[in-house]
Amino acid sequence: MNILFTKNIDSSSISEKLGNDILVDCIEVIKTKSLSVNRFDLKNHSLIFTSSNGVKSFFENRFQPNEDFTAKNYNKIYCVGEKTKREIRKNGFGTFKVLKNAETLSQFITENCAHEQFIHFCGNLALDVLDKKLPLQNISYKKVTVYETEALNPVIHEKYHAIVFFSPSGVRSFAKNNSLENAILFSIGETTSKEVRKHTKSEIFTSPENTLLNILSVIKNRLENDIS
Repeated sequence: MNILFTKNIDSSSISEKLGNDILVDCIEVIKTKSLSVNRFDLKNHSLIFTSSNGVKSFFENRFQPNEDFTAKNYNKIYCVGEKTKREIRKNGFGTFKVLKNAETLSQFITENCAHEQFIHFCGNLALDVLDKKLPLQNISYKKVTVYETEALNPVIHEKYHAIVFFSPSGVRSFAKNNSLENAILFSIGETTSKEVRKHTKSEIFTSPENTLLNILSVIKNRLENDIS
């Protein structure tokens, strides 16, 4: 069986989980670029990150959160996904709350944190879930674009038994010039699967968590069921 991963993944991580009998190709379908942003005071604001790229660009622009919770104006950090959380920790900061996607984060904020003022550091193609829902609840919300995502729209000539997707923008980039039919489709997280469904009626196998290990486990289980 040959599988296409729509981003570059360390081959040893894949073979360790799936074995060496699987043929794997990795093709980047999007690329990201940090933007230069003038720093401003984060005082009195809670911070939202919905991707690891947003975190990287935030710190590349030399923003510095105040994590001293005893201080009056410290910054709470909310994020989506374990990968984003790890990137925040890599830069020496902790997280107040980690949710699995923007939808659940929006719900949590609406129910528990409506009095806070939020700044969302994200990419130009970030889903509009937060900026649609939070202002409707009279919650202070500002979006700051700190990186750009560019669709590469590759043309894939080889036929694959399975295709693995990692983000809605990656799905759109792939689907522009390629069919999603006649392949087993795997997707990391429900948000990405929602985008896949716009391009096919085929069954989609979705990882419950937005991690590489989790999606590899889903793939392994599906392959084992095929064999049995």
